[in-house]
Amino acid sequence: MRRPVATIEVDEDEHGPWTVFRVQGELDLVTSPRIRRRVHAAVAGGRHDLVMDLSGVRFCDSSGVGVLVASRRLLRSCGGRLRLILPDAGDGHVAKVLAALGVRRLFEVYEDVDGALAGPAR
Repeated sequence: MRRPVATIEVDEDEHGPWTVFRVQGELDLVTSPRIRRRVHAAVAGGRHDLVMDLSGVRFCDSSGVGVLVASRRLLRSCGGRLRLILPDAGDGHVAKVLAALGVRRLFEVYEDVDGALAGPAR
């Protein structure tokens, strides 16, 4: 049986200095380059503060985690910030993958977009 093609959708909004990516679908080897391109495009456009809402991500593999870590590094290199939305008190799939790989501590994590936008300034 053939596995369905992985899909991902990204909606983008601007809230003051923050760019919010609402990601839905599967964040894996096939789809992570699309997220990487979107982050690079935001940085190239002068947007260095990013909230990535992962509440709609139903699957994430190590490639997905890699793009999150690389995005954090890129944003930090230009003085920016990356905040992640991981709902359900961090018990969702993405939070578990980040914890299992030992990288959860690298990220500023919030329950919702409003909380991330209101989070502490630099």
